[in-house]
Amino acid sequence: MSRRTIPYWHVDAFASRPFAGNQAAVMPLDRWPADDLLQAIAEENKFAETAFLVPDASGAAQWELRWFTPACEIRLCGHATLASGHVLLGRDGGDRVTFRTRRAGLLEVRRLAQGGYELALPAIATTPGEWGEAAALLGAYPLETWRSADRYSVFLLGSEEAVRTLQPDFKGLAALGDDQFICTAPGQTGTDVVSRVFVPGAGVDEDSVTGSAHAVLTPFWAARLGRDRFTAHQASARGGDLVCRLEQGRAWLGGDCVTVVEGTFYAWG
Repeated sequence: MSRRTIPYWHVDAFASRPFAGNQAAVMPLDRWPADDLLQAIAEENKFAETAFLVPDASGAAQWELRWFTPACEIRLCGHATLASGHVLLGRDGGDRVTFRTRRAGLLEVRRLAQGGYELALPAIATTPGEWGEAAALLGAYPLETWRSADRYSVFLLGSEEAVRTLQPDFKGLAALGDDQFICTAPGQTGTDVVSRVFVPGAGVDEDSVTGSAHAVLTPFWAARLGRDRFTAHQASARGGDLVCRLEQGRAWLGGDCVTVVEGTFYAWG
């Protein structure tokens, strides 16, 4: 068995200082190894997501991108995509980088003139529904419940305090599958919208700052606020801040990133 060396960055995404926002590992590769090696590396990293990239041979984008939690490969991750853009634009230069993904289409990260980045994700629509079992496990009393076909569920609560004080039953939620449970309310402390996001079925009890959730929340709140731009705060223990913008079916999420570690990962396989 040969030893493989992989460039490695640990990035705090949607953060302007270290030890805030959401942690991601970014690991560019020259070609795809076996999936079980990618999963083992993600489990070793123990971040919510590890982003793996290879140059895109199809010509559709500059890079092909995949994301793994410690438990499984996932269909979309915003913060690790932003972190990947931060690493690649910092290393290679330029103002824009594109990614081809297997289940989320083409994604893009742009460098902003005023500093930071903006990430384009597909805006994810939801429709009204009910999920009383999930609400009970969240400990929530939603005013409304909205769901998508892609296993994103939004629970609209009555206040920021109601979001911040939730104490979910993570074991019970995990038994419902790898759904993303998004609890949100109008902000009352300097931001338009607050949220918390739980994904225990995918190995992440509470995510720190979730780009994919804000791809859902961007059209959800744009309709309620009557405007296509708003500020958002994810009220996890680490916390993170975003500027959300809806444009032509895409959710543009603005934020900063901080590199915490840069080095070499040694893997066998």
